[in-house]
Amino acid sequence: MVPMETQHGLHTIGELAKLTGLTVKTIRFYSDEGIVPPSDRSAAGYRLYDAEAVARLDLVRTLRDLGIDLATIRAVLERKADIGAVATAHADALDAQIRVLRVRRAVLRTVAHRTPTERELSLMNRLAQLSAEERQSIIDDYHEAVFGGLDADNAVQQKYRAVAPALPDDPTPEQVDAWVELAELVQDPSFRQRSREMVVESARVRTEGASEYPSPAQQDLADKVTAAGRSALGAGTAPDSAEGQAIVEELMPAITAVYGGTDSPSRRVEIADEMSVFVDPRVERYWQLLVIINGWPAFEPRVPAWEWLIAALRVESAH
Repeated sequence: MVPMETQHGLHTIGELAKLTGLTVKTIRFYSDEGIVPPSDRSAAGYRLYDAEAVARLDLVRTLRDLGIDLATIRAVLERKADIGAVATAHADALDAQIRVLRVRRAVLRTVAHRTPTERELSLMNRLAQLSAEERQSIIDDYHEAVFGGLDADNAVQQKYRAVAPALPDDPTPEQVDAWVELAELVQDPSFRQRSREMVVESARVRTEGASEYPSPAQQDLADKVTAAGRSALGAGTAPDSAEGQAIVEELMPAITAVYGGTDSPSRRVEIADEMSVFVDPRVERYWQLLVIINGWPAFEPRVPAWEWLIAALRVESAH
């Protein structure tokens, strides 16, 4: 037998296994691959390893534990690759894997807290597999469907493109829910078409209107309508009630100042039609979901107040 310790500080493969905690089979494999070649051989032909080989093997084990492939390890050992650069690249890769794992954990927690539909479960599973870049591509595809071929300087387009959902590395179940809902929404053809219609009409209004958008009069009207509509909804005031119509009468001077024309039942219907172009609960929901995903402060919905006013403006034509 070859002794466990040899002369001149050399170690047998068996001793090397005990020193490093690796198996003889593993060390022999590294030796055969030339990654940790023997320093010498005994008279009987057994492999012998010196202290440098021990240190080299420790480095190989460390790098392998970190998930670095053998080809890269060989390049490091042969000084064809800088270990610092390799470590940095691998750390970045691990960061990406950790982010994906955190999203998967959040998806599992979401599923554990409620019973999603088959469609939702499919979307959650897809979300768990996507990188941040792949999730962004879903939003980019939506933007292209909405803004493709339109003026790139359009302020609405710039606003949409500048504000994108950024799912945190460690999202909450609520954020996962919001992202799944958003992903489904932006892939809905009818929502994409509706969004594009709003953008096109917005561009037309801005072109034909004042240089300042929204103008002070438009902003004032928006504030008044929102406040009046919320108050009416809170009080349970029906659009076709006397109280509801009194609210419309009070708002009409500000409305005609922005929309033009002379107040009449037919003009009110026309104004209601113009307003309805920009009033869609799904679009507002898009922004609410962005708020949840990005962890921004929540905002009170405005669409219900405008829907109330639009219904109230149509009352005369309904009779």
